[in-house]
Amino acid sequence: QVQLVESGGGLVQAGGSLRLSCAASGRTFRNYAMGWFRQAPGKEREFVAAFNWLGSSEYYADSVKGRFTISIDGANTMYLVMNSLKPEDTGVYYCAVSRVRGYSDNASFYDYWGQGTQVTVSS
Repeated sequence: QVQLVESGGGLVQAGGSLRLSCAASGRTFRNYAMGWFRQAPGKEREFVAAFNWLGSSEYYADSVKGRFTISIDGANTMYLVMNSLKPEDTGVYYCAVSRVRGYSDNASFYDYWGQGTQVTVSS
């Protein structure tokens, strides 16, 4: 059974940093699309960042570009380092993995999801 478990969320002041982790079990995810999404209260889930094994490419939403960094450790752990956090970054952050290669900023592209970890940025 495939499982994704996020950790690392919490409460931080604006300007602070957090590192989210996503540990995958049940299969290796090397070479498959991996990404982070977030959902704020009353809003739809939105793309944050993705990693494409083809060329080891990284993709970011414009709102987080230059502040967030996605990285992979081996075949089963993914991180999201978040710096210069803003109150508008508040939300539940989800990691996601696809059964296909490539990358996408569309949530429907991904097949496996974690339970989410809360990030709250105070002003």
